[in-house]
Amino acid sequence: MKVMIVVTHLLGTGHLARALTFGRAFRDAGDQVLVVSGGTRVPHFDSTGLTLVQLPPVRSDGTDFTTLLQDGPDIAGPDHMQARADQLIKTLTDFVPDVLITELFPFGRRILRDEFRTLLEAATGMGNPPLILGSVRDILAPPGKPAKAAFAEDMVGRFYDGVLVHSDPDVVALESSWPVSEVMGHALHYTGFVAPAPPAYDPRPNHTILVSAGGGSVGDRMFDAALDAAYLMPQVHWLFLVGGPSARRDKLISKAPLHVGVERPRPDFRKLLQGAVASVSMCGYNTALDVMQTGVPAVFVPFDDEGEVEQGLRADALSAQDGIEVLRQDALSGPALVMALDDVQGQRARPPRTIGMDGAARTVDITRALRTRQTDGL
Repeated sequence: MKVMIVVTHLLGTGHLARALTFGRAFRDAGDQVLVVSGGTRVPHFDSTGLTLVQLPPVRSDGTDFTTLLQDGPDIAGPDHMQARADQLIKTLTDFVPDVLITELFPFGRRILRDEFRTLLEAATGMGNPPLILGSVRDILAPPGKPAKAAFAEDMVGRFYDGVLVHSDPDVVALESSWPVSEVMGHALHYTGFVAPAPPAYDPRPNHTILVSAGGGSVGDRMFDAALDAAYLMPQVHWLFLVGGPSARRDKLISKAPLHVGVERPRPDFRKLLQGAVASVSMCGYNTALDVMQTGVPAVFVPFDDEGEVEQGLRADALSAQDGIEVLRQDALSGPALVMALDDVQGQRARPPRTIGMDGAARTVDITRALRTRQTDGL
């Protein structure tokens, strides 16, 4: 099949990481894959064997998703947004996909609804329309107003052949964060979690507490509290993996004792996690999967700035497992983090999770089955 995946990350990079992961699964199954990225450029992400098209990028102003910025501080004006829409439509008509997947939309990215609607109208108007699928993670930002849920249901009904939910419903069902009507329920297809292959088993511990905050520029409060905790726990090595500009790392390095290392995010992160004493992190989708796949004792500090609830809901769902504690940002301090770390290390070891982690391969299987039904006219 020819598969076109459209994704725009606005704050962190998890949306693009997940889209590339299942994009590689399509590639490995012999499909031709084109990924359209509308967020900021992330050159270190692996797109080997995929065609990656970069739209004129946009990003959010922190957690303010009502205003879009360009790469710099300038607002993305009408000309910038029109250039995105024009390139998106040209890519569609040049590639002529068998399958079109929109990541998060229409359950989110409503600020981009005009370009998505234009894309969907063009796709359904093609001589041989592609199978159109939505793609969502386990937890969505709950709609603050009924109109948002109604918008998503209307768009799914008008344009979509199904919605891929990248979760295991036995762990986190979409209903935990989004009102799923009977009509919407029939459109959902659970794939399991979209995770890369687990790291090769390495029995050697690295005697490190690993503190990380994904690939974006969030997590300053967590890093500050972890630095305070490190002064209280000098008997163990700490490694902070800090994204964003180098000034963030330089600030921490200037205050860090000798048993604390500060580096930019590393490609061997998951291998480090496997041998770590414990993990301290936020609770984005990809980080949560890394914790589950490696079995590392973990303290989640969910991102909840400006009323964000997605990570908190995910952390609460996962905290039912052994060796996972949740520490809210409003209770975050060095001593509180030390107590949470003591708790998770004292609990029963949690084996690495393997069930329900093959979401990328299942995404391919489900998509192929739906495409076959479409072409057979069923």
